[in-house]
Amino acid sequence: MTTITPLSAPQIKAQRDALSQLLLDCVNDGASVSFMLPMTQAKAQAFWSRVADSTARGERIVLVALNEQQQLTGTVQLILDQPENQPHRADVAKLLVSPGARRQGIAQLLMAELESQATRENRSVLVLDTATGSGAETFYQQAGWQRVGEIPHYALMPDGASCSTTYYYKHLNIK
Repeated sequence: MTTITPLSAPQIKAQRDALSQLLLDCVNDGASVSFMLPMTQAKAQAFWSRVADSTARGERIVLVALNEQQQLTGTVQLILDQPENQPHRADVAKLLVSPGARRQGIAQLLMAELESQATRENRSVLVLDTATGSGAETFYQQAGWQRVGEIPHYALMPDGASCSTTYYYKHLNIK
C-alpha cells in the first residue's frame, strides 16, 4: 500500500538523503529533470535544500510516495509562487518515481493528490512540461492533460543530447 503525504520544510531536510538518492536514481536512469550527468550527491542535496527553503516560504508543496516499509518511492512538487496576475495557476515539477517502483500506479497517486492540494489552494489551472517523446507524455495524456505544443531543442537530456519539450495544462474544478 502506497501512501502520499506532503512534507514540511523540516521534513524535507530530514529526508534529504532519501530524496537525493531518488533524484540521483532518476537522472542516472535518463530522466530529463534539469540535471546533467555526472549527477552527484552534492548537486542533489543542494537542490533539496533549496526546495526545503522554498517550501518554508510557502512557495511550493512537496508530496512524497511511501511504500509499506515507509521507503520513499516517488515525489512531485506543486509550485504556488506565481506572478501577481496568475493567482489561480500553479506549476507541476519534478514528478519522480524510483526506477524500481515504476508501473505500480505511484505517479497516478502522486498526481491525484497534487490535484487535490491544488484545489485546496484555489488553483484552477495547472501547467507542466516534459521531454517530447518520453513515456511521461502518454501518462499525462491518459490523465486528462491537454497538450499545448512543443519547443524544439529546448533542453538537454542528462547525457547531453538535445531534446524538445512539450507543454501541457489541466483545468481543475474549483468550488
